[in-house]
Amino acid sequence: MTTTQSEPLAYPFNEDAGLALNEAYAAAREAAGMIRVQMSHGEPAWLATRFADARFVLGDRRFSRAMSEQKDEPRMSAHRRSGGILTMDPPDHTRLRTLVAKAFTVRRVETLRPRVAELATGLIEDMKAAGQPADLVDLYALPIPVAVICELLGVPTEDRPKFRVWSDAALTTSGLTAEEFERNRAELREYMAGLIAQHREQPQDDLMTALIEARDVKDRLTELELVDLCVGILIAGHETTASQIPNFVYALLDQPGQWQRLVDDPSLIPAAVEELLRFVPLGAGAGFARYATEDVQVGDVLVREGEPVLVAIGAANRDRLQFRDPETITFDREDTHHLGFGHGVHHCLGAPLARLELQEALKALTRELPELHLTGDIVWKTQMLVRGPRSMPIGW
Repeated sequence: MTTTQSEPLAYPFNEDAGLALNEAYAAAREAAGMIRVQMSHGEPAWLATRFADARFVLGDRRFSRAMSEQKDEPRMSAHRRSGGILTMDPPDHTRLRTLVAKAFTVRRVETLRPRVAELATGLIEDMKAAGQPADLVDLYALPIPVAVICELLGVPTEDRPKFRVWSDAALTTSGLTAEEFERNRAELREYMAGLIAQHREQPQDDLMTALIEARDVKDRLTELELVDLCVGILIAGHETTASQIPNFVYALLDQPGQWQRLVDDPSLIPAAVEELLRFVPLGAGAGFARYATEDVQVGDVLVREGEPVLVAIGAANRDRLQFRDPETITFDREDTHHLGFGHGVHHCLGAPLARLELQEALKALTRELPELHLTGDIVWKTQMLVRGPRSMPIGW
């Protein structure tokens, strides 16, 4: 049993350029269990980098996300009180998740496929008409999920450009002061409260109207929960997919022959999306700390009550004990049970929609732009919770 470590490592590790993982993660996976780290605000924690440990912690209800809001966590969450559904535990988490879940079932989401395919093809036609080079992020990756999630929520088309600024501010790790962060959140909440008021006066056939009914008629959530839930859906519903589309394209171009395989055989795209969800480390390091509500044995490590555990999903998805040749993109992989959408009660609610958007985005690109290539340097996001290009110049 391992319970101590001589010197905790400073965490988070420095983020490598592009989609590379810091070498410290590979070293951590070779340790005899989870390792000790010290978070940026000084609190010690355990870091899970192996697949088995990561999956266990994500799925065990003896680890609490809600406790992170009571702790002195780093800036990326310290002044984000009332963090919404992401930092809730059951039963509150279950209550809110249930309200939204029916909008994101596989069957319901599948009805959106023709619309997403049409949108992707139309954006490529617009890019071709404008000429090359083109920015894959601004002209393709961002508009697809923004349009889809805004249509689901009933957000007016003319308001959509505002969301990139708000979303960037919401997901920054150190780019804003606490006051700037709170001001940005207040603006987004104020906008969403106004949109909710409009929907109350003029109900529509969309997710926001359904949530308003749950609030006003059935009293299943508070007004602040309603506002924050809509904000959370809006940001999470587009930012991750908008980052993963160019991430996936970059990863495919970076490993010789992979892009061409999808051009030659589009039937591989669903499997390719699953493999890329495993391979691409979307998060910049570990996410929210999870605090043990009692002593918990995690592999060889005894986590004491009150101790936090950080789960490095990107590292766990590259664990050679779980995945054969984990550093190589392999479309015919048999061990496909990745943690790209998390695990347990916080498994990504929008996973079916994200899968569909990613599949249709790659399908349209490989069909319409088979000779797609980079024409210049990628500008990568910095100091953000989500990794990915801020701009990605392409030609065809």
